Amino acid sequence: MSKVFGSIKQGLQEAIAHQQGRQEGVRFHVPPQVDVKEVRRRTGLTQEEFAARFAISLGTLRHWERGDRVPRGTALVLLSVIAKEPETVMRALEAA
Repeated sequence: MSKVFGSIKQGLQEAIAHQQGRQEGVRFHVPPQVDVKEVRRRTGLTQEEFAARFAISLGTLRHWERGDRVPRGTALVLLSVIAKEPETVMRALEAA
């Protein structure tokens, strides 16, 4: 068995264990919540500009800022990166 196959097999076994509620051997990372309004404020963008720049629904952005909802998954990861390196993210998107 190759190392690659062994690694894939181990990953699948861990995923199955996690799905079944077992936690041994499972690594699960959830980024901490971010203050969306503060992240947006630090970029200097309005709600409309921020939503358009980062492909976020304006309504969703407003819910996050009011605290009615919280970002999850990929959106939370993106906001975490913007919080740490707003200029870098905005510069990367300008080049795209």
